[in-house]
Amino acid sequence: MTQESTPSVRARRPPGWTIYGRRRMRLLLIRHGQTPSNVLGALDTAAPGPGLTELGERQAAAIPYALEGERIDAIAVSPLVRTHHTAAPLAEERGLEPRVVPGLEEIEAGDLEMRTDREAQWLYISTVLSWRDDMAPRMPGGPSGHEFFARYDRAIAEAVDGHEAVAVFSHGAAIRAWVAGRGRNLGLEDALGRELDNTGMVVLEGDPDSGWDVRSWSEDPIGGLQLADIGADDPTGEPV
Repeated sequence: MTQESTPSVRARRPPGWTIYGRRRMRLLLIRHGQTPSNVLGALDTAAPGPGLTELGERQAAAIPYALEGERIDAIAVSPLVRTHHTAAPLAEERGLEPRVVPGLEEIEAGDLEMRTDREAQWLYISTVLSWRDDMAPRMPGGPSGHEFFARYDRAIAEAVDGHEAVAVFSHGAAIRAWVAGRGRNLGLEDALGRELDNTGMVVLEGDPDSGWDVRSWSEDPIGGLQLADIGADDPTGEPV
């Protein structure tokens, strides 16, 4: 795995570049740090959710250094506790108050909540994967693809409103599914086939109206490979 993989051969442009007079936003989608449920492979999506493990705290603490020099105008977090804890070191370093944006939560596991068995893990991921062709299927006891994308689209629009560079702390399956569906220059198979470890990051440029282009995908913790846990059984971050 590489620390940063660029999904297209297009030349990268600096933050805030313009096209046809439109100011493009820069969106940093960052997965939360490791939780006890990630270690267990549990489908833990309900509120308020767990905090971070000791490794998760170290992953979060490394984010400000990893993003040194990156412009960030605002920070948004989901209502789940783990994103608050992950964003806290960056928020303190930048002097920003994280904004809680409902809709940035993980894809609800429904009837599969807190299960750790392979059957449940596969049913969860295969349902998400099915949305590439048909948004109608529902997670057992949970949302359809239409419902997930509608609420995540609204949340992203709210998070970036009025800003040009925003760090959004969210969740593994939600980030991967949304980028697969909304990243114009990244195929669905490619996006869902990529890993997103705890504090992995996907960077997009664009806006909610004209669409988003994926500029980079850091599969590993953005603080470095020494913060990865290769032994964790983590279905929401593993490639399909």
